[in-house]
Amino acid sequence: MSDDEIMEAVDQALREHGYAELTMQDIADESEKSKSLLHYHYDTKEDLLVAFLDDLLSDYEQRMACRDGRPPTERLVEFVARFVFTPEDSGREQFHLALLEMRSQGPFNDRIREQLERSDEILRSTAAEIITEGIDSGVFEEVDPERTAALLVATLDGARTRQITLGEANETYTRTVVEQALTQIVGPILEEGVELPDLDAVLADLDRDE
Repeated sequence: MSDDEIMEAVDQALREHGYAELTMQDIADESEKSKSLLHYHYDTKEDLLVAFLDDLLSDYEQRMACRDGRPPTERLVEFVARFVFTPEDSGREQFHLALLEMRSQGPFNDRIREQLERSDEILRSTAAEIITEGIDSGVFEEVDPERTAALLVATLDGARTRQITLGEANETYTRTVVEQALTQIVGPILEEGVELPDLDAVLADLDRDE
């Protein structure tokens, strides 16, 4: 049983059961392998979930690295577009709800908190790097990349959390906030004459890539 198969099983089990109720047997059931085989690789559920978070973040870093050669405006719109949940994204939303449950353990679990801190750093540094590149290439005005990135990530992460926790009544909330972030945060730092890619087109590209 490969590590990829194990991580895929964790992904599916989290979507199905959430974090709090998740068991090693649930993960084994998703992989059609025995629980004892999982314990051969990982002593506890915590060990497995920490490894899953590490794998998830490494995959995100690789996806972002593959886009390094694209224009900063395209990369920044894609970055914010990844926070959008549509009404059809129920499986993805359930997955992020499970991750939100895991985030609640951060104050009490050092190993999970380390992964959460890494996640926050990756998001902010990715946005800051894109903004810096845009400044250097003349498409963004001179702003503080780190502070602008921190505002952008806090806004988008807050929107995602709000939609997940409040459910169907806010099923288009992330889309609305992303549109406003592009207008109110990204728009003002664009140099004159520079335009952003169409959000719908970027979302469609992301759907094809998933």
